[in-house]
Amino acid sequence: MSAAFPIWVLVVDYVLGLVMWTLIGRSAMNLFQPENSDFFFMKAFVRLTNPLLRLWKPITPQFLLPALVPLYVAWFFYMARFYVMPWLMGYSVMGMLSFPLEGEIAALIYALFK
Repeated sequence: MSAAFPIWVLVVDYVLGLVMWTLIGRSAMNLFQPENSDFFFMKAFVRLTNPLLRLWKPITPQFLLPALVPLYVAWFFYMARFYVMPWLMGYSVMGMLSFPLEGEIAALIYALFK
């Protein structure tokens, strides 16, 4: 599947996708762990995402619960992947072409369980 896309598209999409999923993971993990937890994965999620949350703080509504702020920021990355990436590639419609990262993962899962 990746051969159909230029390398710059894959790199940009993978970076945006990893950031988006890391932010979602932080929100999900925050349901079970406090942000200052000693759990290794929570420390890693907090350390990786705090710079982004600080960067987005000026446009983050103050009424949001702290646990939802990473989801709010992840939403922007999702929107960039869904609308900006196809536009940069010259497509006039949105769809599965917006998510090469998830397409690769789905193809891998399909191949494993085929």
